[in-house]
Amino acid sequence: MPVPQHIFEPPFNIIRSSHVVLDVTDLKLSREFYETIVGLHVEDADDNVVYLRAAEEHQHHSLVLRKAAVPACNRLGFKVGNDGDLDKAARFLSENGLAHGFADRPFQGRTLQFTDPFGFQIELYASMERRPHLLRRYDLYRGCHPQRLDHFNVFAAEVQDTVDFYARLGFRLTEYAEEDGPNGRIAAAWMHRKGNVHDFAITNGKGPRLHHFAYWTPTAMDIIHLCDVMASQGFVKNIERGPGRHGISNAFFLYVRDPDGHRLELYTSDYFTGDHDHEPLRWSLRDPRRQTLWGAPAPRSWFEQGSPFTGQTVRDPKFVADVLVAD
Repeated sequence: MPVPQHIFEPPFNIIRSSHVVLDVTDLKLSREFYETIVGLHVEDADDNVVYLRAAEEHQHHSLVLRKAAVPACNRLGFKVGNDGDLDKAARFLSENGLAHGFADRPFQGRTLQFTDPFGFQIELYASMERRPHLLRRYDLYRGCHPQRLDHFNVFAAEVQDTVDFYARLGFRLTEYAEEDGPNGRIAAAWMHRKGNVHDFAITNGKGPRLHHFAYWTPTAMDIIHLCDVMASQGFVKNIERGPGRHGISNAFFLYVRDPDGHRLELYTSDYFTGDHDHEPLRWSLRDPRRQTLWGAPAPRSWFEQGSPFTGQTVRDPKFVADVLVAD
């Protein structure tokens, strides 16, 4: 199926992935997991919401935990270049018949919220309250020493259409997995705005659902250390996959599940993609190295389980991809 062309003058300027808003059923337990096990830093909290960030981030939050009756992904947040980009985005959404509105969000400047054509709930902002980064506060480091939010990965029922839509917004394809043969369909795509492998990955499956969100760690040893921390703190069953080395992105990874089942990736060692003539790398869907460079396939849960978006109906995918699954 067609690979989208890079668009260098999109209708508005998205800078990068910024934050995720999760609905959780036990706020105290979720806070403990992300703060004391993973190692994020709490900036503000009350009985209904907790705001966290990583050590390298100046922004007030990159993870928001909201107390709710059922677990879900509430929003994915992206930072835009300036306040004028929010008005440009509103015009684009109006011209394309997409419902949207400006909302007051704590610690954020003017925030534009919308639901894309595929059910993914997005918010855009240009400014957020700033805090001193904690990069050199090694006395505060815990868990895997997360540095910054890196990317989102979603399950999309209409992969090609979703890829094409975000390509219109300036997301550039870096790598993709495709069926073999003359009529092969794209089953997953990795797209970026900030010059790494991805800000937004789109995976074939029942959607709209959040597959995972990821934080960058300084080294692979920090990820391995998190395995030890989780094992010693009673979270062995929350380690879903890894540690390992992806073929796609070249990153060293670990996938864990939080107390509500939301999937978090810890991630390091991908590569630069900022050159305007960077060409996307194609992977065969049947190549065992794409999931893990060492050849180990992912478990079935990794292909089937994800977090629904609040209030959105989950749809079956247009096709079922023939992927390698661990026994």
